[in-house]
Amino acid sequence: MPPELPSAPARKGLTFWLIFSSICISLFVSALELTTVSTALPTIADDLQLRTTAFVWVGTAYSLASTAFLPMSGGLAEIFGRRHAMLLSITLFALGSALCGAARNQYELIAGRAVQGLGGGGIRSLAVIILADLVTLEERGLYGILTGLTWSIACVVGPIVGGSLAARGWWRWLFYLNLPIASVAAVFVFLFLRLPTPPGTFREKIGRLDFIGNFIVIASTSSCTLALTWGGAVAPWTSIQVLAPLWAGLLGLAFFLLYEATIPTYPLVPFVLMCNRTSLSGYVQAFVVGLVTLCVVYFLPVYFQACKDASAIHSAVLGLGVAALAPAAIVAGVLVSKTQRYRPQMWIGWCIILTGLGLLSTVRSATPTWHTVVFGVVTGVGLGFEYSTTMFPVQAPLPVSQNARALAFLTFVGSFAGVWGLTIGGAILNNQLARRLPPSFLSSAPAGTGSALAYALVPQIAALPPATRLGVQAAFAEALGVVWTALLGLAGLGLAASLFMRGLPLHTKLDARWALVDVLPDDDDEEAPGRRGWRWGWGQSRMGPRARTPVLRFEMVTVPAVQVDFGGNLPVGEKV
Repeated sequence: MPPELPSAPARKGLTFWLIFSSICISLFVSALELTTVSTALPTIADDLQLRTTAFVWVGTAYSLASTAFLPMSGGLAEIFGRRHAMLLSITLFALGSALCGAARNQYELIAGRAVQGLGGGGIRSLAVIILADLVTLEERGLYGILTGLTWSIACVVGPIVGGSLAARGWWRWLFYLNLPIASVAAVFVFLFLRLPTPPGTFREKIGRLDFIGNFIVIASTSSCTLALTWGGAVAPWTSIQVLAPLWAGLLGLAFFLLYEATIPTYPLVPFVLMCNRTSLSGYVQAFVVGLVTLCVVYFLPVYFQACKDASAIHSAVLGLGVAALAPAAIVAGVLVSKTQRYRPQMWIGWCIILTGLGLLSTVRSATPTWHTVVFGVVTGVGLGFEYSTTMFPVQAPLPVSQNARALAFLTFVGSFAGVWGLTIGGAILNNQLARRLPPSFLSSAPAGTGSALAYALVPQIAALPPATRLGVQAAFAEALGVVWTALLGLAGLGLAASLFMRGLPLHTKLDARWALVDVLPDDDDEEAPGRRGWRWGWGQSRMGPRARTPVLRFEMVTVPAVQVDFGGNLPVGEKV
């Protein structure tokens, strides 16, 4: 098993905060893009004359590329090092932004969004991985507060920036503005993120990449996403055009897990990640949380627009109650760090989620608006508790050498859940609307709207005669009530999965292969016998005790006499 360093010092040095700043800037640019584009998408669609299917693919291309790249990002970080992997992700993100800003038609825009997705997915995954290298699991809740605040600020600023630029017809600057921010992030990463780089030639490192596993997961994820995107929009859900890729994708994902557990020498997703009930419980909970969150975020504004005649901007403001997720995540993280326990917070979170969704399922068109806003706040608080704690049951049973792959797979699970969430929620809503709305009103929907039926009908409600409008609003509220009820059942599965996790102690040590250590070496220190690991930091100059000039040093130092395995694999016979 790779060597571990003693507990990280409570006081962090300048080097730590510079590296941490590079993580936050990288996360900010990724989160900002995610929120600005969704606000300006109608303007972009009108300017480039996007067809209905192309409109869907502007968002799907980003999600698909991001999700498919996530498992691979952990392998790249392990084989080529965190710094090179992060620089690659930022470069891809910037390149995709430039392509989107210069797009002259729908094909160039979709291609640019796919490249953006590769970079954005890598940034999200690597930010979590690098934070795990710098602070122990015991400390993670506290430092996760700052990354959570970064994401929250971007989510608040994003819609405002996106709406302002779109209103002026300057939507291309939504993408061009990413370039200077990404450049600053790349400079910070290049200068300060000098974590160790695994040894070996480029050919040797390429040979350690699990190309077959990457191909299987990318193909399977793409197949599922295509089916979920086509269902109800391009072809009926029961058609072979939808069912064939859906089943192929699901079977491919199952085969991927079997393949990873038995064949590769350097697996993309080592079997050790899921061979214990606590980690498996964490992954299941992460999937349910990701699914529920995306549904609530997307469909709560639909209620305000359809049933309360709110504008797009007003509905977004009313839906900000779900943003209680951010402060709740901070509170949960602090509680985990203070109590060194994660199960109570997760159980409380699931109970609050169930309460919030239960309250939302009672909402009707005549329900006071403030009631619905409060119910959204309750749901957001519960989701926040889960968002900041699912990493703990995943990582607590695993050795620190598996941080990168465990966290990359955790991010993949949450991202993939979002695709399923939007599809399931949209399918339920549209099926219920088709049953409850008057046929004359349904016939006014544009041809080819499919899964976007609700979004196509909402703008027409305000122009209806009063009696008809009340009936349509009641139908929308009742249909959304079925969506909340379905999510309530899924959240119940999340709570049930949480009962299988064990309450394990949180890691108090760091992986010596990647840890940042502040060192002030003594000239008389001698290396003790043993093998060598990596550490680096701000060291004291050898000009004498009074010469305190900081010197950035990258050096080999003594660690316990065990084999350092940059592949992150457990030795034969090692147990978790």
